[in-house]
Amino acid sequence: MNSKYLSLYGDIVSKIEEGIFPTNSKLPSESSFMEEYDISRDTVRKSLQLLEQNGYIHKIKGKGSFVLDFSKFNFPVAGLISYKEMVEKLNLHSKTIIHKLELETPDSNMTKLLDLTDGGKVWKVCRVRQINGKKIILDKDYFKSEFVTNLTKEICEDSIYGYIEKELGLQIGFSNKEITVEPCSEEDKQLLDIEDFDMVAVVKSTVHLIDGSLFQYSESRHRPDKFKFTDFARRTW
Repeated sequence: MNSKYLSLYGDIVSKIEEGIFPTNSKLPSESSFMEEYDISRDTVRKSLQLLEQNGYIHKIKGKGSFVLDFSKFNFPVAGLISYKEMVEKLNLHSKTIIHKLELETPDSNMTKLLDLTDGGKVWKVCRVRQINGKKIILDKDYFKSEFVTNLTKEICEDSIYGYIEKELGLQIGFSNKEITVEPCSEEDKQLLDIEDFDMVAVVKSTVHLIDGSLFQYSESRHRPDKFKFTDFARRTW
């Protein structure tokens, strides 16, 4: 019994991920699955229940089972990798648009966030991430100029972390992250393809070098229908 319901579950998942069962489409009836797989109705329902628990389908009483949007991008929030590394790992078609790049004197809030001394300057980098033709992420980064002495449009379009580690010879160590949901700002509405959404998922980070030096504050603002948080946790004993 277990192998039969898991076999049906696996087949349906594959068809959803391959687009054979597209988003918002109705799955075949329970009777169709019973006949095709030569299994009982209880087995079919057990498979559908597991699909619903794992977010693949939504069951509507009296109407059937419908495929949910599976197009969220799986951003590993718990890790510390560059956007370029993440895009390559997920095999996404992406473009980075530089909205702002400037060396500035930070305001009091940024001075506090980056633990800056008087007179310290920061590089402010504002980048829009376009994935599969849609502008869905707004990345706002602030780097201490004492560590990141120079930035160019070409570096920001490619990989700032790659430049820091390969060209500047610095080792990025760890970060502290906070994840919230916030109302869309006017900047979000202006720069992103926000559509009908009025909220964004926001990941705020402070990033340190391997010696503990704080060198970056980051705010990554995501269109909510394309954001998925994943983490790996192990119970300690």
